[in-house]
Amino acid sequence: MNYLPIFLDLRNRRCLVAGGSETAARKAELLLRAGARVDVVAPELHEGWARLPNAERVARVADRFTPDLLDGKDAVIVVADDATAAQTIADAARARHIPVNVADKPALCSFILPSIIDRSPIMVAVSSGGESPVLARMLRARLETLIPAAYGRLGTLAARFKDRVRAAIKPEQRRAFWEKVFLSPVAEMVFSGRDADAEKQLETMLADAAEHDISRGEVYLVGAGPGNPDLLTFRALRLMQQADVIVHDRLVSQPILDMCRRDAERIYVGKERDDHAVPQEEINLMLVRLAKEGKRTLRLKGGDPFIFGRGGEEIETLVEHGVPFQVVPGITAAAGVASYAGIPLTHRDYAQSVAFVTGHLKDNTFNLNWEGIARHDQTIVIYMGLKGLPLLCEALIRHGLDVHTPAAIVQQGTLPTQRVVVGDLGTLPARAEAARLRAPTLIIVGNVVKLREKLGWFQPEAHGEQTRRTPLETPDHLR
Repeated sequence: MNYLPIFLDLRNRRCLVAGGSETAARKAELLLRAGARVDVVAPELHEGWARLPNAERVARVADRFTPDLLDGKDAVIVVADDATAAQTIADAARARHIPVNVADKPALCSFILPSIIDRSPIMVAVSSGGESPVLARMLRARLETLIPAAYGRLGTLAARFKDRVRAAIKPEQRRAFWEKVFLSPVAEMVFSGRDADAEKQLETMLADAAEHDISRGEVYLVGAGPGNPDLLTFRALRLMQQADVIVHDRLVSQPILDMCRRDAERIYVGKERDDHAVPQEEINLMLVRLAKEGKRTLRLKGGDPFIFGRGGEEIETLVEHGVPFQVVPGITAAAGVASYAGIPLTHRDYAQSVAFVTGHLKDNTFNLNWEGIARHDQTIVIYMGLKGLPLLCEALIRHGLDVHTPAAIVQQGTLPTQRVVVGDLGTLPARAEAARLRAPTLIIVGNVVKLREKLGWFQPEAHGEQTRRTPLETPDHLR
């Protein structure tokens, strides 16, 4: 994050605009809309200045800049063609610790002006950090269509009830109350112009909440998918934004955690090979405890919670203790990673079924139904198999698969750091070791791997995250 997004209170504060052009007038208009009083330093003013709303709060104070013009100012905006003059003003403002913005010169700015969606009192700002203002404006235009103008009236209605809600409802319950309000018919009434009906409905909801304890804990068991935040479901994102506590494992990527409610408590319960941060039984009881404390608890798991995620065990415990819960499926690693690796799990010519297995070693062996797994017309997807890869390949060969059966291992699939190493059952262990892969990985075995070279659409190296594919990663007999 190159800039910290903040909103400045400039009501009845004095600001300085250096420049008299039409562009400078548009910058001044933003300050005026924020309630500021604007002093202008410029040899002359474009005619657009006279048409500004609240132009009576504008005063032209000088033809040329002098440092004393910064006295008592809370913000400075510079619109100047002369780079030396712009540098002088910016340096003087910074020396006095006054926020300064210089149009089209990000290096001189201590703050930048974003593209704004004004639904006062609701404000949305979009910025590219000065790197791509056209893209920021395009995003603003898209958001404009998603945020009706009536959101401002909804915000105003909420503001009128703020003190009453604060007096009637406990602090730990207020967020849940307002979320219930904004998801209720109150919002639709405001959007359709029925403001009086909306106010009556809000009165009723407040009276009911004051009489009854609205704090009821719940657990959201949510699949976060294979790591790419673009693959989250809408429902998952909604629950991530409203949870009070986030209990997450190692496979949940940081970009996805960043999309959760920022002030929520975060509890890491990740498990790594031979190192369980929190035993599963303790996790189960932790979810019960948090819910019974009245907290909306998000149990965030990589992939899908019901595919090697032990989600079934967790909700069994919730049921035993009478804790309400929701389950939100996620894209399992097998589907997401295989898609991004360009390897279809089934194909009419190569595989008519797919088997998901876990590659965890126990006493240096696997307890698997090899006869049901090692089939020529089936794709085998192995979770958590990096450590035991050599033994896995040996076992599949021993139970009937050809040593030249195509196989691939994918590291950090769907992410910009994705790497795909392709070989066969005879060569894949050595190739994976040479590539120095690290968890999380997914192993795919079967003739569908032959399609990787043709269908590999996702090229993370194009994003500057990976080196070019080397011969090591795609053997000649599979090209």
